[in-house]
Amino acid sequence: MDLKRRQFLKSSLAGLSGAAIGANVVSASASSTPDKAEKEPKNHFSADPLARVKLFGDVETTRIGMGTGMAGYNHSAQLTRMDRDKAVKLINHCYDSGIRFFDCADLYGTHEIISTTLKDKPRDSYTLSSKLWPHAGGIIGDERPDAVTVVKRFLQELKTDYLDLVQIHCMMKPDWEDDCKQYMEDLEKCKEQGLIRGHGISSHSLGALQNAAVNPWVDAVHIRLNSGDVRMDGTFEENVVAAQTAQDNGMGVICMKLVGEGTMKDIEERRRSVDKVVRTQVVDVYIVGFEENWQVDELIDNIGTTLKNMEAEQHSAN
Repeated sequence: MDLKRRQFLKSSLAGLSGAAIGANVVSASASSTPDKAEKEPKNHFSADPLARVKLFGDVETTRIGMGTGMAGYNHSAQLTRMDRDKAVKLINHCYDSGIRFFDCADLYGTHEIISTTLKDKPRDSYTLSSKLWPHAGGIIGDERPDAVTVVKRFLQELKTDYLDLVQIHCMMKPDWEDDCKQYMEDLEKCKEQGLIRGHGISSHSLGALQNAAVNPWVDAVHIRLNSGDVRMDGTFEENVVAAQTAQDNGMGVICMKLVGEGTMKDIEERRRSVDKVVRTQVVDVYIVGFEENWQVDELIDNIGTTLKNMEAEQHSAN
């Protein structure tokens, strides 16, 4: 039975934080054109936490992804700082558990360990995402070459002929495109040449997200969303509305900070956050910077539990 995202959005938002969020999202839907409001959702509902979903265009991947940028800075992250054998086993555990989206960035320095660990896996079995860093500081060296040069280096480091997605990292200004026009043009060239399949931004402010959600250049956007408003900008409701707009405009929505970047220490707090975010149905892919195998298993279980509950609630309502 196909259960459409919009049906779930309308029926489940009441359980989030009261009528306010429902009013916001219903208002956003009502302002759409009649054709847009009636069109088929990008992804039909599935209770499988690891279901394959359409992210954008022809790019499909799994609903859950592995983030590799926990505490990332200067080409380093928790994944590269932990014991190498443990890190390799963690990546393999993700893959063996059914996760097929791996989110990297120049800032994190995780290209090498991801490419080495996945070298024997069929390239078309997993999705690779990375991000270029346009800001001063943050990565070793002051030079910021053009995006084509950076993407070609990424391809060498990841030992692949193409990347599924390359984003401009950590956009905070609402008018971020004013500073990134050349990067945008270069990434479009990379897309035309088949070096990447899509481009976009990772947003680190509500204004940046709201702009990205209506920018036709964006194929996919990273958003920050969790139940505690941890490491987020703006309210939960405002971010949901922006994410819905992005989805309505055909963009992929990738959720980060789902469990507060490791700050949610209590298992029930993590469950509540997952439940609240999943019930919005405005996210295509959920990524977490795992540090332990049990965290992978817990996230799959938590997302799966919410999806099964939503399915049962829909059947009961009918």
